[in-house]
Amino acid sequence: MKHNLKHLTFAALFTAIIAVFAQLAIPTPAIVPVSLQVFIICLCGFFLHLRYSSLSVVCYILAGIMGVPVFCGFQGGPQHVLSYTGGFIIGFIPLVFCCGIAHLFKTDLLKILVGVIGVIICHCIGVLQYSALSGNDFSTSALLVSIPFLLKDIPLCILAYYISKPLKKKFL
Repeated sequence: MKHNLKHLTFAALFTAIIAVFAQLAIPTPAIVPVSLQVFIICLCGFFLHLRYSSLSVVCYILAGIMGVPVFCGFQGGPQHVLSYTGGFIIGFIPLVFCCGIAHLFKTDLLKILVGVIGVIICHCIGVLQYSALSGNDFSTSALLVSIPFLLKDIPLCILAYYISKPLKKKFL
């Protein structure tokens, strides 16, 4: 019971942290803002593992869909998941899943690789939705809303992995 309560508490904390980091965003001309949400979601997945990290991200998304202003710019509502950037929000689920299962692999390199695959899947879902709504082809959309952000998100995923290791030892 005590073990579950600790994990649930961290899951709730990460839900709140994801919402805070959504607000710490820099707008861009390409609609998708620069934020550190991918970093926090990776950290959540590497730190809590699958069950609780997934719960955290799904609660964040559901809160936003229900109208709680947790999405970028203190916005909420289902229209944001159906918007140009909504694919990235949905992509947070496979991202946290990949980071959450990373502990199943033996080496740091494989664990990081699984997390990076999650980042790429998240971006692919985001690009697909952006492409479908904007009318641009996939490669044009990727150049606008993904490739520049991958240059930040992949190193941040790696950083999240290395930060999660001492945090797990201390708190879990």
